[in-house]
This record gives sequence, C-alpha cells and structure tokens, in this order.
Amino acid sequence: MKKRFLVCRIATAMVFSLVLISFSMGTAGAWEPTRPVEFIVPAGTGGGADVMARFISPLISKYKLSPKPFIVINKSGGAGGEGFLYVKGKSKDPHTIIITLDNLFTTPLSTGLPFSWRDMTPVARLALDYFVLWVNEESPYKTAKEYLEAVKKEPGKFMMAGTGTAQEDQIITVQMEQAFGVKFGYVPFKGGGTVAVELVGKHVDSTVNNPAEGVSHWKAKRLRALAAIDHERINLPLWDTIPTMKEATGVDMSYMMLRGIFGAPGITKEQQEYYINVMKKVTDTPEWQKYVSDMGLKAAYLSGPDFVKWLEEKEKITKDLMAKGDLLKK
Repeated sequence: MKKRFLVCRIATAMVFSLVLISFSMGTAGAWEPTRPVEFIVPAGTGGGADVMARFISPLISKYKLSPKPFIVINKSGGAGGEGFLYVKGKSKDPHTIIITLDNLFTTPLSTGLPFSWRDMTPVARLALDYFVLWVNEESPYKTAKEYLEAVKKEPGKFMMAGTGTAQEDQIITVQMEQAFGVKFGYVPFKGGGTVAVELVGKHVDSTVNNPAEGVSHWKAKRLRALAAIDHERINLPLWDTIPTMKEATGVDMSYMMLRGIFGAPGITKEQQEYYINVMKKVTDTPEWQKYVSDMGLKAAYLSGPDFVKWLEEKEKITKDLMAKGDLLKK
C-alpha cells in the first residue's frame, strides 16, 4: 500500500514538473523589451496626449507590465510631424511607441508631410476624447448661445485659441463658423496645456480644449464650460452637467478625437501583441477607470482588425471635414 502511494506521488510530481516545463517553454520565448521604451508624444507638454502618456508610464511600472520603463519624450514640432517622422524612421525597432491624437490624420493632410498612419504599426485605441467650448470664468457669457450671438455681431474680433494650425481644434472652429454663420480669429499654440493657460490669462476669448486640458482650471473656477461638442452629454459624474451644443444652441455638432497607440513600422507580430496586451492591462486597472472619469474621456478600447477598420473610416471623415473647411494642402 505504501509502495503504491509512493509511486502515485512520484507520478503526480512528474506530471506537475512537466506542466511547469511546458508552461516555461511556452512563455520563455515571449518577446519583452530589453531596454527602456521610448514613449513618443507628438504634441506639447500639458496637453491631453502628454497628460495621458505620463499617466500610463508609471502605471506600467507599478503593475510590472514591462521589465523596462517607458520613457515619455515630447516631439511636437510641425504639429506633431516631428514625432511621426521620428517613429517612421525607427523601422523594426520594437523599443519605440507613440501615443496619437487626430494630428495622425490632420498633419499629413494639411502639410503634405510624407507620412501616413499606415507607416506605423497599429496597437490599440485606448479612448475617445471629447471637446468642450470654454470661456474664462469672468466672461460675461453664461451660455454658448449668448457667446456665439456676440461673435456673430463682430466678425473676427473674438479669438479662438487652439492646438496647431489645420488640426482638430481649428477643424471644430471652422465647423462652428459654418454652423452658426460666425467668424473667429484663430490663434494656434503648441499644446492644449498652453491653450488653457492663454484662456485663463484672458489673452484669448475661447477655446475648444479637451476636458483633460481644462479640468483643473474648471474645478478652480478659472474657466467656464459652455457646451460639449457631441450629440450626447458626457456620461460621467460632473461632466454630465455640461449641455450638448444642440441643447445649448439648437444646432447639433459632434467631433471626437483618437487617443491611441502605435508601434514603429516593421515590428514583428509578437512585438505588436506584446504592446496590445500591455495597453489592455493598463485600461483594466482601477486607476485607468478613475482617470477616464476624471478627465472626461470615453472608454473605447479597440485593437486588431477592428482598430484598423476604424482608422480607415476616421481618416475619411477627417479628410471630408478638412476639405469643407479648406484646410487641405493645396
């Protein structure tokens, strides 16, 4: 009896060892970074992309999702073109990724830059970002309707600040001009953080910044949110108090921006999958869930063929909007 028991224990131990060996063989070859990962931000400091990248990087370290750190590097020149061309030039380098916004589409379309999102490796859409029409808290205009009526009376007098020229902020400004028969003076800045500061300082009259770029000033009662530029209210605590443009003015408007991740061109499928898995785990953390709520984002994780299909559709929509606003490269 004892001998049979001993044989069973030995057999069980051997099976368990084989399982461990099999598991280690299946994972030992899995690719991981062997040096720090350059996390490129094709925008200025303090803007939505920069804030998000600097939030994600320590999360990756905290949850040990990578054996090497992700180092955030801003390359904002040429409306983000500097960052895109840098990553394009890092062919087959799996230690370079980039966080993207809609300048992924708008910059090459408006400048003729020799770059397309197809030049990089799609990883994931992390979220979609809203836009809000902001004025200074001390502005006399309490509603979007009041403000736009004032703008209509004095064409070109009211200054709208935005991130870059022929980028999403200016596209929305042109949409607004066409929808309401108004004319703004448009003032471009390098990043959304600077745009918000300019409005706080009363150097401009309004902005269409993302929620993340205005939230701290809004909570400190330095900025006033007049309308969310989407068909529906932002379905998050606090943010759901902001009326839609249609509710505020009777005119429907919508524009939502990509917050996504791409890898360098030519990386392997295994390396692409590594980053897909890392970013999915990031979006599953409680910190990310809170971040989405605090920053007024729309949780919308997407990867694989569905992400590529979405990118193709988004590019077409952006090109059509830019054509209507005469913002395409001649």
